[in-house]
Amino acid sequence: MRPWFLLGALALAAPAVAQTPAVNAARAVGAIGERYDGYIGVAAPVSATVRSQVATINIHRRSLYSNLAARKGASPQDVGITAGCELLSRVAVGETYLLSDGVWRRRAPGQGAPVPAYCR
Repeated sequence: MRPWFLLGALALAAPAVAQTPAVNAARAVGAIGERYDGYIGVAAPVSATVRSQVATINIHRRSLYSNLAARKGASPQDVGITAGCELLSRVAVGETYLLSDGVWRRRAPGQGAPVPAYCR
């Protein structure tokens, strides 16, 4: 069972991670994207700088998830997956995303947000 009671807190926490122009540019071309587990992933070759910035963002997210999990009595993994549900619902047209099947996809025009069944 996913800790759905965490969604409100995650909605505030996840966007708090500052993203650099290089990360935003990599996201725009589909080189990086949101993952089902609440982290950003690298979907195509990127510079060492972008890779480092993605790692920094993920470290910050991991800290947020761990802290929230400790306060709410949930596992950090469940908090991350719950955050993933929220973050996947925000994937814009043209952005890439990764579901639990391990396949990177790009959201096409007219396609709904990639929200897995377990998020509903």
